[in-house]
Amino acid sequence: MRTSATGSPAFASRSRAGSAADAVEAAADKLAARLAPLPADGVVVYDIQDESGRTAVPRPFAFSGTVDPRSYASLLAARTGKTAITYKCVGELDEAGWRTWLDEAASAHHTEFLSIVGRPTSGVRYPLALSKAIRLAAAHPAGFTVGGVAIAERHTAERSEAARLLAKGIEGCGYFISQTVYHAEASVRLLADYARDCRGAGVKPRRIVLTFAPVGREKTMAFLNWLGVRIPPETARAILGAANPLSKSIEICRDNLRRILEQPYAREIPLGINIESVSINRDEIDASIDLLHTLHEVAAARR
Repeated sequence: MRTSATGSPAFASRSRAGSAADAVEAAADKLAARLAPLPADGVVVYDIQDESGRTAVPRPFAFSGTVDPRSYASLLAARTGKTAITYKCVGELDEAGWRTWLDEAASAHHTEFLSIVGRPTSGVRYPLALSKAIRLAAAHPAGFTVGGVAIAERHTAERSEAARLLAKGIEGCGYFISQTVYHAEASVRLLADYARDCRGAGVKPRRIVLTFAPVGREKTMAFLNWLGVRIPPETARAILGAANPLSKSIEICRDNLRRILEQPYAREIPLGINIESVSINRDEIDASIDLLHTLHEVAAARR
């Protein structure tokens, strides 16, 4: 996976469940045309799960599932000629079901890069532990490049996300994709501690791909907050109070990336960039393209 801080970003995508086959193909063709002139190395295909059990706060946007991420990632790889990273929520799968899913991913969809996601609700016992799912995927004969999720907001004195990343790397994760970044200090602390822990354990840090998304509406910001993204109050006020909120959010993302990349750990940890839009609003989707160009320039300046 060549999404690095000195290379080009990846671009996130999804397609709604229940869409007719011709509609899915049309969406893939439209995205391929949009990506063709962009400096993007790959596309990240999400597998969305209902996270309503994680919080009592109502979901700002109605939940809508996605088509099988394996098939859509395969389609986008063919249409774009770019690397496709397939997300998979383990959900209610047991070990047998997971093994079958992996076999089909390899044989029918030619999946290469696989990001494995756990469950949204803590304190609930599921048939298959995330750590076991990672180990099974990493040991599969298909030779998947397995990835995981990094969440800077849960890196605290009581619960070390850095230690979790180190453990997942040992279990088989070769890269991690972060939750959307709007609080640079949290990411800086996590990355600094992860680099330290890797040095202490004598292992090479895995690639960390940092996710950024534009936001121009109060409801979109509420959705990011609902997802667990920390947007400092002063950042929220600066964006929503600006004459052009989307331009302001892009400016803030640019400054956050600069802050993250200027740290000593940037010489140790391979870093990447992922651009996504969490909104269905046209202006916010278009702004994700502007954000990609902006952050690509920041990364290129550090070569």
